[in-house]
Amino acid sequence: MAEADLPTAPSRSIPLEVAPEAVPKSAPAMADRRKKLLAGIAGAVLLAGVGYGGWYVAIGSHHVETDNAYVGADTAEVTPMVAGQVAAVLKSDTDKVKRGDVLVRLDDSDAQIALSQAEADLAKARRQFGQTSATSQALQAQVQARAAEITRSRAQLAAAQAAYQKAQIDFDRRQKLSANGAVSGDELTSATNALASARAALEQAKVGVVQAEATRSAAFGDFAANNALIEGSTVTTNPDVLAAEARVRQARLDLSRTVIRAPVDGIVTSRSVQVGQRIAPGATVMRVVPVGQLYVDANFKEGQLSAVRPGQPVTLTSDLYGGRVTYHGRVVGFSGGTGSSFALIPAQNATGNWIKVVQRLPVRVALNPAELEAHPLRVGLSMTAEIDTSN
Repeated sequence: MAEADLPTAPSRSIPLEVAPEAVPKSAPAMADRRKKLLAGIAGAVLLAGVGYGGWYVAIGSHHVETDNAYVGADTAEVTPMVAGQVAAVLKSDTDKVKRGDVLVRLDDSDAQIALSQAEADLAKARRQFGQTSATSQALQAQVQARAAEITRSRAQLAAAQAAYQKAQIDFDRRQKLSANGAVSGDELTSATNALASARAALEQAKVGVVQAEATRSAAFGDFAANNALIEGSTVTTNPDVLAAEARVRQARLDLSRTVIRAPVDGIVTSRSVQVGQRIAPGATVMRVVPVGQLYVDANFKEGQLSAVRPGQPVTLTSDLYGGRVTYHGRVVGFSGGTGSSFALIPAQNATGNWIKVVQRLPVRVALNPAELEAHPLRVGLSMTAEIDTSN
């Protein structure tokens, strides 16, 4: 067998020993730098943690913050007090108004007529009071006249009684003498007739006295009834006159209410009235937002309110101006309930699939009017509120 045909042994790589001088000298330095870098990062993190812990203990734990806050205001609704047709609308949306500025004018023709009627009724009431006073004086005079008639009737009665007594005596005397024939029959007949006439006159006199007394009683009753209408009062204190004056004041008030004025300073919004439209009392025609008296309702989580008290200072920023403008206010108070409790359809938690949801309670924050004037806000804008609870 030839030498070339013999199997050859597999070649084996022989590892070469690397001399120590061949290892890079920078490897230990890089490891040291890496250790120092990690140690520095750990130190920085530790320092930051300590700093944050110190800040939280000293400051952060005394502040609560929320961005669930919105600008609000007690908007004034403009409503007419009397019905009428709109004659003019002097202000529109976005107009700035002062308290007392004319917003809407109504047609005042009906109100003018009502005022004239009320004034006529007042004049009539005053005249009727004067007439009633004069009637009382006339009735009082009639009472006095009826008293005089009673006196005269009683005098006539006395005269009739005297005439009757004289006629009775004459009749008795002649009747006694007629038995002896000393008196003729004609004289007796005349005496009898005279007695009858005297008796009739006496009865008539009695009736006259009764009639005079009755007439005086009737006259006194009329006087008392008429005098009761004016007794203890004057033309300025008479009830009928006072009622007429009240109707005049009401008519003047209704006339003044045909001019609708701004109830507060602010900005007009939600105008819903047009010229020629007939409006009813109580219908809202527009609103006035008092932009100088805005506040913020900040909705804090229930876990943030343990240290919040009324009067604590609040720092606020608006999404409108950003962080370059800071507002300052104070906590005014807390709402009577959470937002969900006053929702149109309150949540019903008495179910089997109940999941606890952190509730938020509105906190009312009053703003600084000077800051509002310098940087105006509008209702509904978003705010970020931070309360300092250290006080």
